[in-house]
Amino acid sequence: QVQLLESGGGAVQSGGSLRLSCTASGNSGTTYCMAWFRQPPGKEREWVAVVRSDDRPFYTDSVKGRFTVSEDDAKTTLFLHMDSLKPEDTAMYYCAATPRPSWGCPTTAIDYNAWGQGTQVTVSS
Repeated sequence: QVQLLESGGGAVQSGGSLRLSCTASGNSGTTYCMAWFRQPPGKEREWVAVVRSDDRPFYTDSVKGRFTVSEDDAKTTLFLHMDSLKPEDTAMYYCAATPRPSWGCPTTAIDYNAWGQGTQVTVSS
């Protein structure tokens, strides 16, 4: 099973930027769906972005135009570039992976079987 390690969280002021990284290891050649989730304080984990089966990223509405997903050339590191951050973006951010189903990549947490440890993002007003 793939192992995931996130980094890059921190504290910024509203309007600032951060870049999160998720490095994958232990991939035996299986094609994976990769996604970012977040869990705000006292709330359930929610989907942020997913790299779909056609390799185009797909974003939840609240981050469209502000967050961008990219991968390195080796496709071992997934990045989440976060611009124009808002206090409501404050959350623990998680990278997730699952073997890619034939129908595409899911956007629900229960469908992912590999998770990183999370990295905290705090945005102050």
